[in-house]
Amino acid sequence: MIEALLALLFGLLIGSFLNVCIYRWPRDLSVVRPRSHCIACEKTITWRDNIPLVSYLLLRGRCRYCGARISLRYPAVELVTGLLFFYFVWTLGPTLAALKMCVLAALLVGLMFSDLEERILPDELTLGGTAAGIVFAIFTPMPTLVALFLSLAQVHLAGRGAWIVEAVAGAALPALFLWFAGWVYQRLRHREGLGLGDVKLIAMVGSFLGLTGALWTLIAGSLAGSVIGYGYIRVTGKDASTYELPFGTFLAIAALAIAMFAKTILPW
Repeated sequence: MIEALLALLFGLLIGSFLNVCIYRWPRDLSVVRPRSHCIACEKTITWRDNIPLVSYLLLRGRCRYCGARISLRYPAVELVTGLLFFYFVWTLGPTLAALKMCVLAALLVGLMFSDLEERILPDELTLGGTAAGIVFAIFTPMPTLVALFLSLAQVHLAGRGAWIVEAVAGAALPALFLWFAGWVYQRLRHREGLGLGDVKLIAMVGSFLGLTGALWTLIAGSLAGSVIGYGYIRVTGKDASTYELPFGTFLAIAALAIAMFAKTILPW
């Protein structure tokens, strides 16, 4: 329990940094300089006003200097990230597998809110996350669905070799399928229906959760996006032909759900 509580605190700090990434990367800004500041009055935020969750509550959601309202997204990202870190360390223990899932959770939270807010999925999170997932596959077990298929062709893989192949195939195959589906849609409807950011996101998920995890994410994310997205469009009266659905947000939520129940869903 002590390890899980420490993970919660660390997750809150990571969530605070994710807020910087969510705001700056879609705008092609550095996450290092300048220091955190109010986007309304541009006053530098001191350390006492930058404590995850606590500062937001003490300031009652407003800037100390100009009184501008601070987006609810800031404490939401911090809290969600902290709770996810707590969950994975609590269920998996202080292990490398828990670290892997925490990294995946942080990436998905950043992508979820970035797509919801700006309709952009930064390459720093998608492509960088894909590379991280493949590196983790060298040291942590992966589902071995691809190795099972290869064994039917008398190609036998085991251990790290099977994990790495699963991570690479899990990244490449679902991403290729999603890209092809978007290409077909564009050819038929003569407008873009799917961004490359979504393709890169599913590649990142596959590198962490393997082929099975990426396919489950595609199915769950597509269903959620269709049902919830269609309902939102109907309720708000938006034009379905022009409204840009944050599909990456639904994929990220689905991937988080798959990751949380990986032990029962994925063939580890």
